[in-house]
Amino acid sequence: MNHGPKPFKQLGETLRDLRNSNRESLAEVSGAVEIDEHILKRYEAGIDRPDEEILNLLISHYSLQENLAAQLWELAGYSDAEGGDIGVIEEAMSVAKQLFMVISPENRTIYTDGISVDCSKSGLQITFTQSTPQDRAVVVSKLGMSYEQAMEVIKTIGIALTYEKYGQTHLLSPPNIL
Repeated sequence: MNHGPKPFKQLGETLRDLRNSNRESLAEVSGAVEIDEHILKRYEAGIDRPDEEILNLLISHYSLQENLAAQLWELAGYSDAEGGDIGVIEEAMSVAKQLFMVISPENRTIYTDGISVDCSKSGLQITFTQSTPQDRAVVVSKLGMSYEQAMEVIKTIGIALTYEKYGQTHLLSPPNIL
C-alpha cells in the first residue's frame, strides 16, 4: 500500500467520485481519454495531477458544468493566486470541446471484438470493447438508445447482412429475425 505524499488528494477523490457516479471502470475512463489505466489510478490516488490537456479531456468526458470544471481546475493548481481566472477556465473548456471533437470516433472506424448490453426501463446501453495483448478488454465505444431505436438497428443490420450474403434480390424481403 502506498503511503507516500498525495499532494492532489482532493483532486483525486473528486475524479474517483465522478468516475464512480458515472458507473465507469478505470479502463473505461482511461480508454475514453486515451491514457494508461495506471496513470488514471495515480491521478485518483492524488499522487499525480493530470496535465492541462488531460484534465480538459476528463472535464469533457464527464460533461461537467463550468462550476465543477473550475473546481477541478483549481484543485489541480491551474488557477491563479487570486482564486482562479474564469477566462482561462472558459478557454480551457473550449479547448477541451475542440480536443474531444478531434478524437471523436465519428470520423473514424473503431473495430471491436467484444460487446455487452445493459438494459433499463428507458432503453439499453451497448458497450463495445477491444481486447489488448494483455487479454484485457478496453472500452472503445458506448451507445445508448431506446428499445424502439434498437429494433430499427437490428432490422437495418439484418437487411445489410442479407444483402451482403444474397445480393439485392433478397433486399425486398429480409428474413424475420425477431
